[in-house]
Amino acid sequence: MNKVILKIAVPAMLANITIPLVGLVDVAIAGNIANASAIAGIAVATTIFDLLYWGFGFLRVGTGGMTAQAYGADDWTKCSEIFVQSTLIALAGTLLIWAIQWPFSELVLHFMDCDTATEEFARQYFFIRIWAAPATLMLMMLKGWFIGMQNTVVPMISDLTVNFINIICSYWFAVTRGMGVQGVAAGTIIAQYAGLVVTLTLFASKHHRLFKNTIIRNCIQWHKLKKLFTLNTNIFVRSICFMIIYVGFTKLSAKYGTTELALGAIVMKLFMTFSYMIDGFAYAGEALTGRFIGAKQKMSLRRAIKLLFGWCLVLAVLTSVIFFFWGTECIAILSDDCSVTLAADKLMTYIVLMPLVSAAAFMWDGIYAGATAGREIRNCMIVAVLSFIISYYVFNPWIGIHSLYIAYFAHLVGRVAYCSIKYPAMLKRWF
Repeated sequence: MNKVILKIAVPAMLANITIPLVGLVDVAIAGNIANASAIAGIAVATTIFDLLYWGFGFLRVGTGGMTAQAYGADDWTKCSEIFVQSTLIALAGTLLIWAIQWPFSELVLHFMDCDTATEEFARQYFFIRIWAAPATLMLMMLKGWFIGMQNTVVPMISDLTVNFINIICSYWFAVTRGMGVQGVAAGTIIAQYAGLVVTLTLFASKHHRLFKNTIIRNCIQWHKLKKLFTLNTNIFVRSICFMIIYVGFTKLSAKYGTTELALGAIVMKLFMTFSYMIDGFAYAGEALTGRFIGAKQKMSLRRAIKLLFGWCLVLAVLTSVIFFFWGTECIAILSDDCSVTLAADKLMTYIVLMPLVSAAAFMWDGIYAGATAGREIRNCMIVAVLSFIISYYVFNPWIGIHSLYIAYFAHLVGRVAYCSIKYPAMLKRWF
């Protein structure tokens, strides 16, 4: 079983490693543009896209869980139907994004309260990169579908293709050709479509036989779409809850001053780096949970879940040990401001303990996604949001900035507690 887990988890982890690399290169490219407003404009526009695409996370999660169950049940017709249905949803999502692009971007820019020059650069980047929407949503869907098919090698190849072509093309257009912000956006578009072409080529070479007898008209019958729509709606609510917590954390950090805001951003980057590693096992949890539920193999599922939590615990302990001994050094790498590192010393306990709790939260996310337990996925994040808000406002009058980190900790504990309590009943329902 460990070999099966690692076969799924390791390629996903390798692909995720390239994500921070791309972020660093983007910073270097922005630095070569040598215009503060241009750099800020790219950052603002990227935030707009993060908010826009975050709501479409169901394309990966929902598609992955349902495909995994069909795979486990050896229902290849269902696998092909889910692919067609999710493709149509991705294309419909593209039309929606294109329809709302102007009011959505203007609304976000209004709340960002940027200067005129920054807004202009943000618009230049946004209204070029928006044409990559079909490729972006299709890649999200394809990643979920391949994870459901117990294959994370193709998503790894796809991610590597997108990330490295993005680096090369963005630098060439923005710096070598002198196109600036527009060049960065053009490079991203080319990278997204190149990744889509590579992924679809691999898909066609491996799975074209699945679609010989697929009739699109049969795939879009309501009784077949209903479960997918219901699941996706619940996952959409989950994404909104995530957005409230992460945007809220940054917004509330700003109340305590520039130093605390900078520290909060760095802490989030550290946790995000940890999540890139742990996501590999969350993907394995999603794939194997769906597979064993579809195959009605209860004992295999229970064994897989125990081993998955074991791997997560190992990663969490190692990360906490690193933060315990070298947490200040990790923060100093991302900021040479002494006031930031001094502020971090007072909050290091939270930073050290966070991986231990977040690892379990990420792992439960993957398991429940594989089980397509949409209602529980939604309710879990509602509990998390309430835990975050209540904890913050209860403790804030007494302990200031510490209340924000306790609130973030509380949202993770809420997620873990809810999923752990629900698990025995869910196991009975699944079998």
